[in-house]
Amino acid sequence: MSCSVTELAVLLGPNATEAANYICGQLSVVDNKFIDAAFAIDTTYLLFSAYLVFSMQLGFAMLCAGSVRAKNTMNIMLTNVLDAAAGGLFYYLFGYAFAFGSPSNGFIGKHYFGLKDIPTATADYSNFLYQWAFAIAAAGITSGSIAERTQFVAYLIYSSFLTGFVYPVVSHWFWSVDGWASPFRTDGDLLFRTGAIDFAGSGVVHMVGGIAGLWGAFIEGPRLGRFDNGGRAIALRGHSASLVVLGTFLLWFGWYGFNPGSFNKILVTYQTGTYQGQWSAVGRTAVTTTLAGCTAALTTLFGKRLLSGHWNVTDVCNGLLGGFAAITGGCSVVEPWAAIICGFVAALVLLGCNKLAEKLKYDDPLEAAQLHGGCGAWGLIFTALFAEKKYLNQVYGDRPGRPYGLFMGGGGKLLGAQLIQIIVITGWVSVTMGTLFFILKKMKLLRISSEDEMAGMDMTRHGGFAYMYHDDDESHKAIQLRRVEPRSPSPSGAKTIPTPV
Repeated sequence: MSCSVTELAVLLGPNATEAANYICGQLSVVDNKFIDAAFAIDTTYLLFSAYLVFSMQLGFAMLCAGSVRAKNTMNIMLTNVLDAAAGGLFYYLFGYAFAFGSPSNGFIGKHYFGLKDIPTATADYSNFLYQWAFAIAAAGITSGSIAERTQFVAYLIYSSFLTGFVYPVVSHWFWSVDGWASPFRTDGDLLFRTGAIDFAGSGVVHMVGGIAGLWGAFIEGPRLGRFDNGGRAIALRGHSASLVVLGTFLLWFGWYGFNPGSFNKILVTYQTGTYQGQWSAVGRTAVTTTLAGCTAALTTLFGKRLLSGHWNVTDVCNGLLGGFAAITGGCSVVEPWAAIICGFVAALVLLGCNKLAEKLKYDDPLEAAQLHGGCGAWGLIFTALFAEKKYLNQVYGDRPGRPYGLFMGGGGKLLGAQLIQIIVITGWVSVTMGTLFFILKKMKLLRISSEDEMAGMDMTRHGGFAYMYHDDDESHKAIQLRRVEPRSPSPSGAKTIPTPV
């Protein structure tokens, strides 16, 4: 709002200037209140979204726990806690600065280390919290791939390195205003005049976590007993389908902060005085997310039925998550009907990747590399095919001649940008995380011993199992001892009678 004293004074009588100054002053007060309210609404929206994304850590923990054998439950739960804890410190010290420390070069950020000089006009503490929740999500993906055979110290090292350096650099490339492939870039030409479109992180989050897990699991090798001497795959099923389903629903719930929350703001108008605003785009994004996941779940259900003859709930849960991972990149720029196509193909990609992994004797207890890496890559390609011109201009700013989806008539430039994103993410994560896991293996810090793996990491590394089947250890031992007490001798030489317990 603006008020001109000169223009207003013409319309007033005696003491016009004083009256105009007073009226404009009051309007300025009201205008500032609207500005304050807008900041409060947008910050509240972003913080709520951050809380939703953080709740996904509980979903990851439950999903991982249910997908491993009972003897490794405590280990995988602890690694999920430490992903958040270690990731929080390292993202605070380095990660946020490397990702969004502007102004900087196109490769890496260089401001805001330890949140110095925060808040600013464009960055607040809520931004840090939201981006930290994304960073630890990438680390959580990787932990699933290397579950049940990895040393605890290796978890700490890779999680800190991933959240403090590897992931932030990728997010700077595609999400920072300075990133060389970012659609938000403010100086210089955009990559193929569009930049790589990855709205909520099919590539930045899911591919990074999936490819890191791929190298970790590949360098470690499969779990003992996963393949027999003839190379035939042996199913090492998780111990709790209930935890898998619980974790899946928690992740589904959190994804409504992951995708719609990536707008960062909700009080943005597209056409003043109408329903055309970012609030509508937020709702559309939630709908596309839902439809992609639902379609992928049903496709996986019937696909696994045809392949194995069973209705398998854990496979359906993974299919659902694969649909979510795929739609994450283009959820804000596609129509709901296109999201159905995205979910359908994502399920096929997951089924195909799992078959390939089995052929190559690759062992990933949670199918994380296949799900997040494979479906994440498909999500980037899907965006290049189905992105709508009007939605791109709403979300990323109106640019004349901006390329959009190939199947929507926008040409192939966006597809070129998306393929480059897939290639550079694969290369960067392979070089950094692959090298780290290789070094850890050479230093004998990566894999546990065969004896510990057979016994289970909970007992050998964490002091006991996650599940207690009795209330008191001492009373349990006493009962066991009484059961093996010597039998009472029989004076007649007849058979002895057991001592009652």
